[in-house]
Amino acid sequence: MPIQDPTPKDQNTKFQKQPDQKNKKSPLNIISFLSHTVVPPPHHHHPTTMSTPPPPAHTLTLYGVLSEAKRIINAHSRHFLALSVVFLLPLSFSLIIFPALQLSLTKSYNVVSTQFLVNFNHTNHLQQQFTVPLIYALFAYIFFISAIATITYSTYHGFYGRPVKFFPAMKSLLFSFFPLVSTTIAALLILSLISLSLILFFVVIIRVGENLGFVINYGSGYFMLLCALFGVVLCLLLMYLVVNWSLACVIVVTESKWGFEPLWRSGYLVKGMKSVSLCLMLLFGVLIGFWGWMNMNDVLHFDVFEGWKSWPFVLQLVIGTSVLTLFLLHSTSGITVLYMYSKALHGELAIEIVEEFAREYVSLPFDDEKVPHVVTVFPA
Repeated sequence: MPIQDPTPKDQNTKFQKQPDQKNKKSPLNIISFLSHTVVPPPHHHHPTTMSTPPPPAHTLTLYGVLSEAKRIINAHSRHFLALSVVFLLPLSFSLIIFPALQLSLTKSYNVVSTQFLVNFNHTNHLQQQFTVPLIYALFAYIFFISAIATITYSTYHGFYGRPVKFFPAMKSLLFSFFPLVSTTIAALLILSLISLSLILFFVVIIRVGENLGFVINYGSGYFMLLCALFGVVLCLLLMYLVVNWSLACVIVVTESKWGFEPLWRSGYLVKGMKSVSLCLMLLFGVLIGFWGWMNMNDVLHFDVFEGWKSWPFVLQLVIGTSVLTLFLLHSTSGITVLYMYSKALHGELAIEIVEEFAREYVSLPFDDEKVPHVVTVFPA
């Protein structure tokens, strides 16, 4: 005689929730986030007379990305402050001070060579002019890659409500630095090949026209207009590729991919979110570019070596560096949130959330011979 199930008829599976872990995001918050991500279901034809309007494609906007990024940063303010001081603050300071430093070095060389009538080796001076910017570019690139790796890692874990700590973020840099470098090289290689191919194609067309007997005046306005149109087309094409690859760095850090693979993966995930990605890049591109250019011009009026004695110079550097650091921080965090939104739009985030919180629930099946009907109740 089969044993009767002591459970109520309307309950096939019971779940007992284990104690919440520290700093763990509530499942209700995750479901609340997913509830704002409306993805259209597949279209099926039903023989019904009633028809309902289709839901919108999604409600993920630039404001939502910025709001979520701000929430994560505010929730771990001391952690992101530490990362900003280590990586973004030196980068912002160098971006503002380098043009003035380069100008001061050039002026000091001219003053010494004029006053003391010393015949300097101009070859060595030219080498110095190229060496200093090269060293600066290497310094800025290392700090930029390090900031992207650590801030992306922290934002990704902060999105899930996991503990965000300084030393694990620094440790992640060991596994992300060289993959980020390889991905950057791959992207630059593709952009360079496309640019050189289009430029070569443009030159070949001009040469073919000249061989056919057409007279081309390189100084005419029509030729300048043609070159300008070609430049616009090239810039739009490169911008299109950059928008498609906007999530590549996040993919390198979170999915442990490198080289060309993150570029193709980013092109897939960004589908449906290209407008948000473009707006995000334009917003922070304009803010960072304008603020950096304005502070660079203001600092150029001071002598770098003597300006430290002037409080307007110091105040200009402090304000300019601080605001630029905030822009870079929110930009990097916003790209990471955009990556999470893109995964939600493609149905990948729900799977990760199920895996994330699956260990918090213990299933008690009532009959091994039947397929359990899973019912999950999230507490308010």
